[in-house]
Amino acid sequence: MIPLMQIEDPARASPVRPQWSAFLELGFRPLYLAGCGWAAVSVALWIFAPGWLTGQLGGVVWHAHEMLWGFIATIAVGFLLTAGSNWTGLNPLHGRPLAVLTLLWAVARAGFLVPGPAAFAIAAASELLFFAVAALALGRVIVVKRSQRNYGVPPLVLALGLADALFLWAAWSGDHLVLMQHFHTGLLCMAVITLLVARRVIPFFASRAVQGLSIPMHTRSGHWQLGASVLAIAFGLIGWPTAMAVCLAAAGGIALVQLVAWKPWAVRKVPLLWILYVGYAALGAGLLVAAAHAAGWVLRLAWPAHVVGVAGFSVLIIGMVTRTALGHLGRPLRTDRLMVTCYALVIAAAALRLLALWPTPFVLACLHASATAWVLAFVLYLWRFFPMMIRPRP
Repeated sequence: MIPLMQIEDPARASPVRPQWSAFLELGFRPLYLAGCGWAAVSVALWIFAPGWLTGQLGGVVWHAHEMLWGFIATIAVGFLLTAGSNWTGLNPLHGRPLAVLTLLWAVARAGFLVPGPAAFAIAAASELLFFAVAALALGRVIVVKRSQRNYGVPPLVLALGLADALFLWAAWSGDHLVLMQHFHTGLLCMAVITLLVARRVIPFFASRAVQGLSIPMHTRSGHWQLGASVLAIAFGLIGWPTAMAVCLAAAGGIALVQLVAWKPWAVRKVPLLWILYVGYAALGAGLLVAAAHAAGWVLRLAWPAHVVGVAGFSVLIIGMVTRTALGHLGRPLRTDRLMVTCYALVIAAAALRLLALWPTPFVLACLHASATAWVLAFVLYLWRFFPMMIRPRP
């Protein structure tokens, strides 16, 4: 007897397994995960378990350092290493060298938590090597390919590392006033890098995502903006606060004029874009606050640090680590509800943190609510993107 035809359900495709080679393919994969993970952990420690911070960098000094150099600068390095491969056609770091760079970062994070001068010295050396290696890797591919428009990027990364070195030396010496000056210098170095990157990528992303949208690149005003920012750093270092304030005001004002010219209303329905616009607007406003601080109108450094750092850098970061990760992972450039929730949580965290700077009876409640929103935002980001980061592009 001829057997009847058997019909079976098609076998499900096996999920792609994690691969070390994929994870270490480009700088954004390990460094985005490391930076965003540390953003959640470090804020949770600072707000909810400050008694665990027993390293040489104590209290607010540790918090300021880890937010700027442990989180924000780490994301910037991950982005630049990835962008460098697009700019030059050569991958600055991948495989074992990228693993070593990530290990240096991890040793620094652990070392600053461990008490004792030996742990501090190891952490400081690891962190400074992290910035030096990243700058040299970027410089190598940029020079080899003679990418002249990017010659300034490696020196900016080195300047960020130098500001870190000066900050750590002041912390070791116990000179709090000098330490905060170097923190401010590092903040402005990071602002220059952010302005340089954002002025390029935001118009590019918007023009590609919104049909018929034409946005000027503002190359000339961008050069004036970067020049003003660099001069602000120089004037700050030599102790000319009035000149520094003028340059900061110019850089912030140019940013806000650029933002209006980028037609923000046209991107209101595209979350991958409007989050970048919100962050850039906050960065421009933060530079104006920094100008007011330099002029003596705003006495507390906490105001420019948090407007620039939390409302500016961090909102831009949550937009960039989703948009660029989707693009480089070969995923559709669309947000889902979880990603938009991450955006809303980071914006809420920034608003609540700024509200906590006002002397009201609700300072502690705002601080705790801000930290909760912040931690939840970056945990959700990791939950969404970690599985993709450790697997090859589809």
